[in-house]
Amino acid sequence: MKLDPRLTPARGDVAAAHLKGQVEADRFDEGVCYQVTDGVCPLRQAPSLSARLETQLLYGESFTVYDIADGWAWGQCTLDDYVGYAPIAALSAQVFAPDLRVVNLRTAIFPTPDLKSQPHQIISRNAKLAYVEFDEASGFVRLARGGWSPMVHLAPLDLAATDWVARAEQMLGAPYLWGGKDSIAVDCSGLIQSALETAGIAAPRDTDMQEAALGREIGADLARLERGDLIFWDGHVGVMRDANILLHANGFHMKTVSEPLAETIKRLGAPRTIKRLPIKQI
Repeated sequence: MKLDPRLTPARGDVAAAHLKGQVEADRFDEGVCYQVTDGVCPLRQAPSLSARLETQLLYGESFTVYDIADGWAWGQCTLDDYVGYAPIAALSAQVFAPDLRVVNLRTAIFPTPDLKSQPHQIISRNAKLAYVEFDEASGFVRLARGGWSPMVHLAPLDLAATDWVARAEQMLGAPYLWGGKDSIAVDCSGLIQSALETAGIAAPRDTDMQEAALGREIGADLARLERGDLIFWDGHVGVMRDANILLHANGFHMKTVSEPLAETIKRLGAPRTIKRLPIKQI
């Protein structure tokens, strides 16, 4: 079976230990788990600030590192298995098991449990936090890594959103960014992956992977579309808000927009695949 290089931690000089016998490499390594400490951490195609952005890791996500050189860590995301290069300055070898996730579009990490104090970091929805205590008087939680965040923006890690499409709708107007998946800017598959994660639905990172893995195919009858249906073209995906309106992050508008599906079809042609999956989780 051919291994997908996007999901295979293997280079000529080093590869993950579990790939021994499947790939050729000078050495095989078990890897070391690191955790993202920046609000958003880029995962790039090569160890360079000018290299293409493949995806992003959010605060609290874990990343298995197999090699470190010249300020870059090469490894694999725990969330979706994507492989690439992350700046080592955005990672920590001290890992705290998360208890909470950010459910607001964004929240802040404050130095004290005081909303008037100057926050030193802004983190996005789906960021993951470990906490030490809840201060009832202020409504803030003290974080294991330091700092405080308002509990009203957080929820238990396993609490699923009841309508993941509504979470996608919150991103209307967000700028388009190839490889983006945080609450500031997204690409088409990043929008879908992020929204599904709020509902506890694991989704791969790229459009072709999502097309293969998510939901059930329902044919090409556009008259049967429902809220939550995923519409796939070659290299593009969007989600239906209802029977007629598509929500998608796209390079034509350079942002996340809501528009009649018929308008998108005029530009891109007929959809390649339509997949259906639950809108609400119990």
